[in-house]
Amino acid sequence: QVQVTESGGGSVQAGGSLRLSCVVSAGGRGTDCSDPVSWLRQPPGKQREFVARISADGSTTYADSVKGRFAISQDNTKNTAYLQMNSLKPEDTAMYFCQKSCTTRSTPWMNYWGQGTQVTVSS
Repeated sequence: QVQVTESGGGSVQAGGSLRLSCVVSAGGRGTDCSDPVSWLRQPPGKQREFVARISADGSTTYADSVKGRFAISQDNTKNTAYLQMNSLKPEDTAMYFCQKSCTTRSTPWMNYWGQGTQVTVSS
């Protein structure tokens, strides 16, 4: 079974910082979660959008809207990915989700999501 848990959200003023965490718990023999981990967000009333991705080799990709302000990283020893968010803007307000692709003995590669963590940035 694979579980994804996000944390670290909160309310900050514009210009502030937050650090989100994503813990992936993947138990069971034959479970492989070696694919990239991604952060996405869903602003109020809008569709979910890509924010950042980090591959198993450490290479990163960012949405243009967060380049230079956000940084994604991971600690494989802790099965945890992080999203450091600096210089936050009101338009960064959204529910942030972590997504991980895994396969188990009984399921093909699938995307797993957490419940999300809310980030609210006030002007």
